[in-house]
Amino acid sequence: MLCLSLLAKITGVMKVFKFGGASVKNAEAVKNVGNVLQNYGGEEVLVVVSAMGKTTNSLELLAKAYYQQDSNKHELFKEVKRFHDEIVAGLLITKDSQTYADIENLFIELDCELENAPDNNFDKVYDQIVSYGEIFSSRILSAYLNESGIKNRWMDAQNFISTDNTYREGKVDWENTSLLISKKLKPIVKKQMVVTQGFIGRNKENFTVTLGREGSDYSAAIFAFGLDAEYVTIWKDVAGVMNADPKKYSDAIKIDAISYPSAIEMAYYGATVIHPKTIQPLQSKQIPLYVKSFLDPEANGTIVGVLKEVESLPPTIISKGNQTLLSISSKDFSFIVEDNLSTIFNVFAQLKVKINLMQNSAISFIVCLDNEPNKIEKLMEHLGSAYNLSKNEGLELLTISNYTNSSLEKILSGKNILIEQKTGNNLQVVI
Repeated sequence: MLCLSLLAKITGVMKVFKFGGASVKNAEAVKNVGNVLQNYGGEEVLVVVSAMGKTTNSLELLAKAYYQQDSNKHELFKEVKRFHDEIVAGLLITKDSQTYADIENLFIELDCELENAPDNNFDKVYDQIVSYGEIFSSRILSAYLNESGIKNRWMDAQNFISTDNTYREGKVDWENTSLLISKKLKPIVKKQMVVTQGFIGRNKENFTVTLGREGSDYSAAIFAFGLDAEYVTIWKDVAGVMNADPKKYSDAIKIDAISYPSAIEMAYYGATVIHPKTIQPLQSKQIPLYVKSFLDPEANGTIVGVLKEVESLPPTIISKGNQTLLSISSKDFSFIVEDNLSTIFNVFAQLKVKINLMQNSAISFIVCLDNEPNKIEKLMEHLGSAYNLSKNEGLELLTISNYTNSSLEKILSGKNILIEQKTGNNLQVVI
């Protein structure tokens, strides 16, 4: 197994650090990030930062209000600004400084954006508005670090991450992105610390495109791939990758080391500690990944990489709440076979509805979905004319791996199981 706890202490290697929203949720949290980064001053470090706290949620409300031309859009904007103003004040960034003026100008820019007529494409509008969260956050963090003596350069991630036009779920143009990062960003990171944003890229028409909710981990992997980084660290408010949600399972334990394939499986099934798209770019270049706690930066955390020994993982439990079961059956009593499935899957793809679990019989097709009311409503509108539909809401999807009969009995005790499905060493149940 890779001995990455030693690697973290080696200087002179290029590294990518990602800090999520919880790590910059207020002024004290930002100062703590500074405490972590002061140990890496003068080294080759790229810092990727998410929006502060729950800013993305607030900006989503603002984007919706702006698109609908709701009169409360100005109050929502003011709430976002007040939140960031409090953090800036707590960091003692001086009002007569250029960095303070730069931050203020960003808010003026967003306020002016809200006065324009919105585009007809809501997903495009969403990306132009919600992306400001990462811009605000990275500007504030960069300014604070510089005023604290941790010299760094702020850079716009959109200048390096090139995407297609799939708003809210941008597909990366890997060839162009890798070239931009390698030729234009890498020489800068070699000279000084760089602070940039997660979650965002830019298409060929120069519009912002986001990479999907919680996509900052993915951004860190994209940058690491282009930089040929030695390793990536995702700094979280947990000790590392846990075998279960400690908020739900008091006996949850930290996994010390995990292989790339196992991490991909966990992320795919819904483990929120790592974004599903993060691992593959790192695996392709065998770039190790740490998941560590910004509250205890000296602790080893979890290592994701190439394992030399046979992997032995404890039983893992991944929970996805707020699930909906949708049952689809034909109105003409025909079997749900290839032609019906083709129609159904085309509708799912068209509406960008992701399936967490599916099961079919001769006469029905059942899917487990995240409960996104707008998408499910449109799905039922598209399918309702040809199929009988029924839904069951307020459910939970459990994915259990590496289980024993005794551990399984304990986990499922007292649960009302609606659907269960086994694939390899994974058991999925909807309860």
